Formats: sequence, structure tokens, C-alpha cells
Amino acid sequence: MTSSEETPSFRLAYVPGVTPGKWVRIWNERLPDVPLTLVGVSAAEAPDVLRGRDADAGLVRLPIDRTALSAIPLYAETTVVVVPKDHIMATVDEVSAADLADDIVLHPLDDTLDWEQRPGRPAVERPATTADAVELVAAGVGLLVVPQSLARLHHRKDLTYRPVSDAPESRVALSWLEDETTDLVEEFIGIVRGRTVNSTRGRARPQAQPKGKRADSDGARRKPAAGRATGGSTGKSAGRSGGKNPRSGSGGSKAAKRGKPRRRS
Repeated sequence: MTSSEETPSFRLAYVPGVTPGKWVRIWNERLPDVPLTLVGVSAAEAPDVLRGRDADAGLVRLPIDRTALSAIPLYAETTVVVVPKDHIMATVDEVSAADLADDIVLHPLDDTLDWEQRPGRPAVERPATTADAVELVAAGVGLLVVPQSLARLHHRKDLTYRPVSDAPESRVALSWLEDETTDLVEEFIGIVRGRTVNSTRGRARPQAQPKGKRADSDGARRKPAAGRATGGSTGKSAGRSGGKNPRSGSGGSKAAKRGKPRRRS
């Protein structure tokens, strides 16, 4: 027996902005003997981490290179624009992509939003990361459009954000190697999909007919027969007694009246 068989474990990669805490807590409650290790990765490197078997599964942002990978979409996030607090956009509830047309909109290299046409004017250079882009927004270089969770992750007191009504949403998915759909991966799939602890993890459970149920149905078939027999015998008995006694009783009563001698005065 190998050491991995003796002490199973599960490694979960996750990208910035995704908070797996709820699912990790459920895992620890259901599988206390199988430690779950979190592996923080960038959105760009997540697919290679999974293909390199450096994690058993990962919470990633779509779209990703799906080569050799399976993925289950989990939820979608609102997209927001990060602006300085004194920017005119900070005075409204939401903006549209057209509202960004005259502004420089930063496009970091780790961006995963699936735009058909990016809004605003491009910067001279693309920031390496979202964190770098946030610093540039604070410096007044431009604006930044990101999933809301990333705006919260990189929150600064001098910045705020507003929803972009017509921007593509950021989709978060659970991904893993197609040929590595292990029992532990199935367990985690069940957790993120909200299955209960007694669930069959999506596999149909055979509905066996218990012996007691067949006995009940047999008993149910026997019951009417017994009822007919009982009703029959009772009916016959009642018929015989009911058919005979009323006549004999009624006849006997009349006979008794007819046969009673009258007393002469």
C-alpha cells in the first residue's frame, strides 16, 4: 500500500477573487479524514496547474483552454468599472460600455473577460496583473473593468466601482482533468452542486423492491379473497339464518296467534 493510499488528500486550486471557504467547510465536515489543501494560482496558469496534476481540481474563470479538461460552470459575477472616488462615474448607480468611450481603460494581462470589443481607449502598455492595474487607476492613469469580486479583493479607500450594465459577466467554473474524475473529485462536485450527504453523487440508485413490500402486495391480494370468503360465509350464514328465521319467526308468530285458544265468556 502506498502512502497516498494510506493518507488520501485533495488539492484545490483557486483563482483570485474566488472564495472557496463555504465548500471547504462542508468538505471538512463530510470528509474529516481527507485533508483539503488550497492552492492559489493566477487565472492564466490555472489550466496548466490542472494538466500538470499539481491540483486535483480548480475553481477557474471561463473561458479557459479546455484541452484535456472538464468544467462545470458554477455561477456568474457582475462586471464593474473601478474608478477614483472623485471621478464623475462615481456619482451614478451604473454605467454602460459606451460611457467609457472617452476614457483609457486598462487591460491587464491576467484579464479573463470575454469581450467582443473592449470599451474605452487602450493604454500604451498593458499592466501585468489586475493588482498593477488597480495601482494605475489610483494614480489617475485610466479605469479598469473587472469582475466585482476582484474589485473587492483589491479595494482601496480612494477607489470605488460601479456596475457596467452591458459588459460580459465573469463565469466561475470547477475544472479537473477528464481522465482524473476520481471519487474525491466526485465528492467535491457534489458539494459545489449542493448535494446532500446522502446523495448518490448524481448516479441513479437502483430501486430494489423489499421483500416486505411484495409481502404487503401479496397480503393485499389475499385480503380481498379472505374478505370474500368471510363475507360469503357470513352472507351464507346470514342468508340461511336471515332467510329462515324471518319466515319461521313471522310464521311462528302468526301460528302462535292462530293457535291460541280463545277463552269463552
